[in-house]
Amino acid sequence: MAAPGRCPECGSEALVEDSHYAQQQLVCAACGCVLAEGLLTTTYTDEEHLREVAYSQSTGQREQQSRCLQRGIRRVQDLCKVLQLPTVFEETAVSYFRRALQHPSFHLVSLEKKELLGGCCVFVTCRQHNWPLTMGTICSLLYAKQELFASVYLSLQKELGLCVPALSLADLVNTHLSSFRLFQHASDVPAWFMEDKEKLVARTMQIVELASETWLVTGRHPVPIVTAAAFLSWQSLQPAARLTCTFARFCKLAGVDLPPPAHLRLKELLEILLRMASQLAWLRVFSLDKKTVVKHIGDLLQHRIFLLKNAFCLEDGEEQRDAAPAEGSPGSAPAAEAAARAEGCPSEGKRQREGGPRPLLPPCLINPRKRLRTAAPSASDSAITGDEPISDSEIEEYLRGPEEIRAFRKAKAWV
Repeated sequence: MAAPGRCPECGSEALVEDSHYAQQQLVCAACGCVLAEGLLTTTYTDEEHLREVAYSQSTGQREQQSRCLQRGIRRVQDLCKVLQLPTVFEETAVSYFRRALQHPSFHLVSLEKKELLGGCCVFVTCRQHNWPLTMGTICSLLYAKQELFASVYLSLQKELGLCVPALSLADLVNTHLSSFRLFQHASDVPAWFMEDKEKLVARTMQIVELASETWLVTGRHPVPIVTAAAFLSWQSLQPAARLTCTFARFCKLAGVDLPPPAHLRLKELLEILLRMASQLAWLRVFSLDKKTVVKHIGDLLQHRIFLLKNAFCLEDGEEQRDAAPAEGSPGSAPAAEAAARAEGCPSEGKRQREGGPRPLLPPCLINPRKRLRTAAPSASDSAITGDEPISDSEIEEYLRGPEEIRAFRKAKAWV
């Protein structure tokens, strides 16, 4: 049935009334423009009482996805496309994002955290499928701070009860080195700078494992260690042409950032390599330093277990010497020296003089940080009155013989 009037879009007079389910609409037959929208009933209660409800107030509108959810899903999908992830990953990340927005813990969070929530869902999906992806990559794509991203990620993992496996060192090395401009020829990169990816990744992984065995990885950010290990691996593969290249120039030509702690990690790795080189028979005739030891990294890594055992005190005798009489007891120092001579391992003083094997300790114990100096006590504070309380630990320091220990226990039980 035609209706009078013209379509405001195309000017056609072919206007018809179309019944879309229970709703009457005035539609242009030429272009499909909806000119007028009728009313419909949406619930059984409304239908029983024959009350009509506008479409904008109906349950069909309420069932539509919210604007925040739509924007978040598009962000997740775009992020998956940028990272070139499989379709299964995208579907899993979208499902996590839906669950997160329905959770009460994420209803009242800031808009910035809601935008990072999609990146966290992608990050969780990649970790669960053993897809090498670092948090720094996600943060760089989202222009987000790593501290804020980490807090949202931990909240998502806790509230949804997600099991996220940790990224292994091998995956991290492979992912981080893939961003280096070392494997494809470019006009602004010299020919001597190029290197085979498989060789570089394999040797870098060996150096990172060495760093892990010598306490250089524990409690530290892995990216500076991987960057320093990649630099040493790259130099050792062609030392004649690459020893003159500095660490900063290497990172600049590779197109990666130079983390501030990377210089310290490089220094610690070179110290470990020098100590291992001192235990290798055919290298003792050379006066190796931190530059020339790079030439022999291949030999050092080949005999890594043997050299670490000889360069550091890793035998059980070291633990037995630690269990010697406590400091302050009579005869403890001579007993330790005698035990060291009997087991054939040099004492600490002789070890320092001759450069012999030393205990394998974390760097924080070898080079502890300087503590802040406390203010000098005033004259009134330093005055001793004799009424100061004595703690139990101080009392135990004064106990020497078993008779005093038994007397102290009797007095303590009597009190």
